[in-house]
Parts: sequence; structure tokens; C-alpha cells
Amino acid sequence: MKTVGVIGGMGPEATADFLRRLIAATPAQDDADHIHVLVDNNPKVPSRIAALIERTSADPLPTLIAMAQGLERQGADLLVMPCNTAHYYLPAIAKAVNIPFLDMAALAIGALSGKRIGMLASPAVRLVGLYEARLNAVGMDAVFPVDDAPVLDIIRAVKAGRVTDAHRRTYARIAHSLEADAYLIACTELSVLGAPEGIAKPMVDALDVLVKATVAEAT
Repeated sequence: MKTVGVIGGMGPEATADFLRRLIAATPAQDDADHIHVLVDNNPKVPSRIAALIERTSADPLPTLIAMAQGLERQGADLLVMPCNTAHYYLPAIAKAVNIPFLDMAALAIGALSGKRIGMLASPAVRLVGLYEARLNAVGMDAVFPVDDAPVLDIIRAVKAGRVTDAHRRTYARIAHSLEADAYLIACTELSVLGAPEGIAKPMVDALDVLVKATVAEAT
């Protein structure tokens, strides 16, 4: 069984959620059957939203590379990063290590079907084109919310641990407004909230896809 290195802390709740899902998805009868996981849960990584949208933060890349290299030195056989926006930096991080790095964005796209994909994601994901070009390459269109502000408000509420019923209602309204064939939860803070209420169409959570791939690769 391989040792998994987790580049985490973006945010801490999303990393904890990934670990909870990983444990639940691992076929195990006892402690020894579970996956050895090394976690760098570093909430001090410079803000991806501030760096990519607001241009007010330091570049997160040097910190992310240092985390990846540290996990490799400690014995990780592969890397995962439960943060969609940070996958913008994945190519540069992957070049700085000598172990495989599971690409959550690519894995999530492989799990989708339909033409119009409703994107439940940070505005930074849209601005850096993390998913759009790759969806277009497989004949799909990314459909994003018209207004970024409510999405950011929900994401920040999750990070602060102050999600209200009003946030959940807004989340559902945003999803219903997208006129999509299927949906992709492409922000791990939104993964913490789960699927928006009242959506009957297919829903893929990128975090769940990453968990499944991690279990398959590690075991």
C-alpha cells in the first residue's frame, strides 16, 4: 500500500472533509487496513483568491512547492491536493517533485457526462480557466454563475465556520439558475456543504472523485 501525501489547509475544513471521506471509502476491517496518510495542513498558504482575483496576496506557488517536497522527503509515494483553485499551480508543483500527483480537475472531468456543465466553483477557477478549456476539449461547456459575489460569500462563510441557512438557500438558487445538464462541485468549500438542495440532475463532486482515485492508487 502506498503512502499518500496531502497538500492541505486550503481550507482546513476541506482537508478534514477529504480525510473523512478517504477513511469512509477505504475497504478496511481494522486500523492496519487503512491508508498511510501524511498531511501538511497548512492554512498559512497565501490566499489563492487574493492572489488570482484581487492581486493583493503573495504568490502561493513557493509555499505549495515546499509542502510537496516536504511530503516527498517524509516518504509520500503520491500527492493529492484537496483544493480546486490551487490546481492552477499543479503543473509547476509536479515538476518540482519526483512522485505522481493526482489531478483532481482532470479526474472530475472524466466523471462527467452531458453538454452543459453547471460549475459550482470559486470565481478564481473561472478566471484562470482551470476547467473550461479541458471541458471544451471533450465537447462540454462550462456554465458559471453570472454574479461572483454570492459564491464568494458562501465560500468565505465555510472557511470561517459560519454557514447559515441563508447561505444554503443562496447556494441552491445559484445552482438552479445555471440551466445545466449536469453539475460539478469544483470548490472543496462547497464540497463541505454537499449538493445544493433540490437539484435532480447528475451531480459530480470533484472531492469525491479525488477520494475514489486516491483509494484506487494507494491500494
